[in-house]
Amino acid sequence: MDIKDLQKKVIEFRDRRDWAKYHNPKDLAISLSLETAELLEIFQWKSLDEVDALKANEMSLQQIEEEIGDILIYSLTLTYEYNLDPSEIILNKLYVNEKRYPADKVRGKSKKYTKY
Repeated sequence: MDIKDLQKKVIEFRDRRDWAKYHNPKDLAISLSLETAELLEIFQWKSLDEVDALKANEMSLQQIEEEIGDILIYSLTLTYEYNLDPSEIILNKLYVNEKRYPADKVRGKSKKYTKY
């Protein structure tokens, strides 16, 4: 299934529940932020070793998966509301980042592009 098919499924799910009235761009952006915060909460106060150990913990993986699922669903809904193609958005952003962060110049470095 491609990303446009996933977007269609998300919108069909929303529409069968008559939730479009709640899914305006402002509230979708807020929801994205809230779901991202819920994902961050899973990692909060953990050492890097504890974070790595989450990969082997079935309950933690399920929580992470659910939060990422919410983030992706809200993202696909927001792109739908603006008639944007998620694939094009990703490809365009990769193109921009390729220009900002040429691999031969930034390999192994984590500075913002304005610092190079």
